[in-house]
Amino acid sequence: IYLSKTLSGTIMKSSITQIERRFGLTSSTVGFVDGSFEMGNLLVIAFVSYFGAKLHRPKVIAAGCFTMAVGSFLTAMPHFFMGYYKYETSHTASSANSTSSINPCSLHQGVNETFLCKLSSAGCEKEPSSYMWIYILLGNMLRGIGETPITPLGISYLDDFAKEENVPVYVGMMGPMFGFLLGSLCARLYVDIGFVDLGSITITPQDSRWVGAWWLGFLIGGVISLLAAIPFCFLPKSLKKPKANNDQTSYGLLENIGSIEKKLTAAKPKPRKWSVILKDFCTSLKKVLSNRMYFTFMCCSLLQFNSFIGFLTYKPKYMEQQYGQSTAKSNFLIGLTSLPPVGLGIFLGGLLMKKYKMSIIGATKFAFSMSFVAYLLTLLHFFVGCENQVVAGMTVSYQGKPIPYHENDIFSECNSDCKCSSNVWDPVCGDNGVTYVSACLAGCTASVGQGKNTVFHNCSCIEASSSWTGNNSATLGQCPKSEDCSMKFIYYTVIQVISGFCYALGGTPAYMIMFRCVQPELKSLAVGLYTLIMRMLAGIPAPVYFGALIDKTCLKWGSTSCGHQGACRLYDSNAYRYVYLGLSAVLRGPSYLIAVLFYILMKKHYQNKDCKPIENGGREDAPVNKEDNCKIKECLPGSTDAENESCI
Repeated sequence: IYLSKTLSGTIMKSSITQIERRFGLTSSTVGFVDGSFEMGNLLVIAFVSYFGAKLHRPKVIAAGCFTMAVGSFLTAMPHFFMGYYKYETSHTASSANSTSSINPCSLHQGVNETFLCKLSSAGCEKEPSSYMWIYILLGNMLRGIGETPITPLGISYLDDFAKEENVPVYVGMMGPMFGFLLGSLCARLYVDIGFVDLGSITITPQDSRWVGAWWLGFLIGGVISLLAAIPFCFLPKSLKKPKANNDQTSYGLLENIGSIEKKLTAAKPKPRKWSVILKDFCTSLKKVLSNRMYFTFMCCSLLQFNSFIGFLTYKPKYMEQQYGQSTAKSNFLIGLTSLPPVGLGIFLGGLLMKKYKMSIIGATKFAFSMSFVAYLLTLLHFFVGCENQVVAGMTVSYQGKPIPYHENDIFSECNSDCKCSSNVWDPVCGDNGVTYVSACLAGCTASVGQGKNTVFHNCSCIEASSSWTGNNSATLGQCPKSEDCSMKFIYYTVIQVISGFCYALGGTPAYMIMFRCVQPELKSLAVGLYTLIMRMLAGIPAPVYFGALIDKTCLKWGSTSCGHQGACRLYDSNAYRYVYLGLSAVLRGPSYLIAVLFYILMKKHYQNKDCKPIENGGREDAPVNKEDNCKIKECLPGSTDAENESCI
């Protein structure tokens, strides 16, 4: 079940770009869709936290899994009601059986453009609504509702009635890796595979119009959730707990989380009046929020979470736009190179804490140092970016000279004899290494071949290029990035691996720190409040405002069959890099200033304490014991997959 939960979450992350293109959405809108998971989670988290432990836990978990499965199926549903995907194209040479030569320059000669717009609008009315993406939002929200009981109730149930084993959680941690690899596989397959003649498709996975089989991942995730739920329907409410090994000194993840959950849910106080409960709650809330260490830690975490969630959401898209990678390859590399070092870092971080018996102050210094080293490493990303794609009329003039940002003009003297559409994005790569928005705008007057192998000849704009004396031909698709860009992508990947490992190394002690900031009886409230704040102020808004700023760097918007604005086809690579990496760095940077303040407060607090055993308040030089180590993951039961990935 934990595997299916994490798998479904990362399938959504890996499908963001595909959904954006299929439904013609902006990055900010698709960010809002992604954040709907957090909204669904928040709707029921209070109910599940209060009533979950009192009900039949296995059946509540099964119900959550069934709900997740329904949410996954609902997310995939629009694919089966929208008809076939129609990407933008300006020529009719896409038919596999076509052998006639097409003149792109004369396709629209003598045709009234107003008539074409009216014809397009008339055909648009018969198509399914462009608001089908709302079903994806609702499905993702439903998946968030279903996910809520799985971690807290599942782990507390295992802790109560099973041997102390770490395998289930470590298997569950493989979910994100499998999710990105599955997302990569689906992105390689055309969206309408099995329903259309693939020979007639003129675009490749590297094309910004390509949409993979995004729906397939959600169907697979839904089936896995459904199958995982069935056994839980037959588990009893309580079982006999096997005898545990009293000599065991494991610092296991599952054991640690379970012991926390047991403490938080095992106590059953006598019923009290609501007025008394409310008064106690307000008093406890005031105590938690007035705790300077806790409040400082929460502010630091909030900035970090905003940075990480926005960064992770658009990471595949950044790799596509900056380095010319396909969606499939981006997801594959994230699953294979980014996540394993992170998992290794978490594991080694726990081992280091155990071996060197870190004190609470030592753990704080270690977590801060590793996080700051990772931050400095990520700043190197600014120096390994690629230059803008060379697109005539967009980033360079038709003579090959660079033009200022947003001062582009796709029309020129060389294509003035052609009546070309300015809205269509159907790029061709000239023999001179320059990409043209369409064959018509390249001034091409003849074509040979069919499907993906179509070649355009007699292109006047290639001939007009000041530094070109070769053939005046062009092939379908954008020109590939330079070899220098390919090398920079390797550097980018290496930096990602090292920085991810360093941050994860300090992630384990970082979890422990918050729970030493508050009194033992307030830990449950501290966890709940922390989770609520992170979701409301980071999980939901971060993808939206990151997406909104990314939209500002778009150079060429696509157009739908209805003539409306579609997804962005071409970004200003330099502006995209500075906005995406800059916003992440600006959010994360000040968090280290707050972290310094937090360290000063914590050191002052523990120095003023009397030398008592660690469990009664703590001595600065005392090692963190087993109970303290288990507190490091206390926020997991209420955390989202994105938060858990962000923490590491």
